[in-house]
Amino acid sequence: MPQNNIARHIEALIFSSVQSISVQEITAALSAVFNQPYQEELIEENIQLIKDRYLQDDYAIELVHLNNGYQFLTKKTYHETVNQLQLHRSKKKLSQAAMETLAIIAYRQPITKLEIEQIRGVNSDYSVQRLLEKELISINGKAETPGRPILYSTSPLFMDYFGLNNLTQLPQLKDIAKEENTVGETIE
Repeated sequence: MPQNNIARHIEALIFSSVQSISVQEITAALSAVFNQPYQEELIEENIQLIKDRYLQDDYAIELVHLNNGYQFLTKKTYHETVNQLQLHRSKKKLSQAAMETLAIIAYRQPITKLEIEQIRGVNSDYSVQRLLEKELISINGKAETPGRPILYSTSPLFMDYFGLNNLTQLPQLKDIAKEENTVGETIE
């Protein structure tokens, strides 16, 4: 395959991927299609060329590195426009209960449904089911406790959805907590 076409094939792979796609996945796909090995360095060089091209003002999208892979996203300039579309699709938004459940799973994973319910104080069957359907969480095995309950963790789609490379990028609870939200006196 001519070297100038490789960038187009890489661009097609990234564009067609619902989630971020890694350099290793791109390399494997190209090697399989063209029946020859490709070096990751060549793939990375071409990804940089694609990335540079989409930085131009002519494009409303850009190539972003997240979750150890690459994905096309809308440039920040157009977020308000895209947000209007999302408002019209509000039926697909997560409920407050689902967001609470997702936050608990993100910070405490892997976690059982019983542990989620103990933290929330209410039944979380529906929220967990909706998050599984939306593929924001996944089943991560079974706990080594009596009854062997299912363990839940966040999924790669969660990472893409919230624009994270890893879980350490989640806001720390100390950054979120405000003094007016405390009860009682603080003793030092």
